[in-house]
Amino acid sequence: MERVAIIGAAMTQFGQRDAWVRELLAEAGAACLENSGVKAEALDHLYVSNMASGEFEGQTGIPNALAHDLAALPAYTARIDQTSSSGGAGVYAAWQSIASGASEMTMLVGGEKMTHRSTAEATDVIASLTHPVEYKQGVTLPSFAGLTARLYLDTYDAPRESLGKVAVKNHKNGVDNPHAQFQKEVDLETVMESPVVADPLRLYDFCPITDGSAALLLCPESVAKEYTDSYVTIEGIGGATDTHVVHERADPTTMGGVVDSSEIAYEMADMDPDDIDVAELHDMFTILEFLQSEDLGFFEKGKGWKAIEDGVTDRDGELPINTSGGLKSKGHPLGASGVAQVYEIYQQLTGNAGPRQVDANVGLACNVGGFGNCVTTTIMEAN
Repeated sequence: MERVAIIGAAMTQFGQRDAWVRELLAEAGAACLENSGVKAEALDHLYVSNMASGEFEGQTGIPNALAHDLAALPAYTARIDQTSSSGGAGVYAAWQSIASGASEMTMLVGGEKMTHRSTAEATDVIASLTHPVEYKQGVTLPSFAGLTARLYLDTYDAPRESLGKVAVKNHKNGVDNPHAQFQKEVDLETVMESPVVADPLRLYDFCPITDGSAALLLCPESVAKEYTDSYVTIEGIGGATDTHVVHERADPTTMGGVVDSSEIAYEMADMDPDDIDVAELHDMFTILEFLQSEDLGFFEKGKGWKAIEDGVTDRDGELPINTSGGLKSKGHPLGASGVAQVYEIYQQLTGNAGPRQVDANVGLACNVGGFGNCVTTTIMEAN
């Protein structure tokens, strides 16, 4: 099987946008084609990662509409929906289309339009991914996060301030990301004194509601060399599913989907956690950065909080995590988030991350759906 290369990437401004999802998708897709020098008619497959365009906008059929808008006919199109990990699932689908030989040029565009809905409405749409029994009891993802954060802090004797420091770090990184929704620093006092949302988590422990899109262009490595000398290859990729009912897990502080998907990706890449130079993790809530960093094997169980205290995950630390600002600062347009994670790793590995650039040859992206219900982990390497 020939290596799959990423030869182009683009990302729109994240935040509150006047454009609808179809316009956002076209914006990222057109920019990706222009940046890579590939013509739309060269696309064999065109995938769209999106969770809820029907629920948020009443808009369906967006993949074929995008093919029309980009003049990419007659490319095969499909929508990839895997809740908040739709972007990562889209990366997996795009990788499969190239690795299988079914396509020589595949574009993935992820996007979501959310900010025109109230916080309560958006939260309700997202909460629909929970198990119906839990959903009927009013359970939302923020409530899961609060319960898990309390369990983690108590079990591992972690200070509450350690979670606040995740928010401080990621906001600081977001300042240097021109596409981030929040390009401003916050101090620990502000985080710790913000309103309680789901005890012990406060306002600054949560990512915002966001509009935005991102795109990637994939092809076999032999084809990549026809277009550019600067590309990255997908060395390993894995997907996994955990229990739908969160309380059925043996340890709610362990995300089985992260463990299993990363093991698959590491084995495929013939790498281990020590080989990773930079990572983008799904910090929809600050506690998730700790859980994922441990379940990916970066730190021992219950020691992820010590890494933030010691500066290990800072941009100038031993293992920079969320140099983009993460979902916390960059924003979380559901279908776009996993694609934007890979966009950031692509920028880092090709040396195009600007002021947030770190020294990296191998990067990892972990996109989580729900509260760890479904996960995709992708390992990439500079050519």
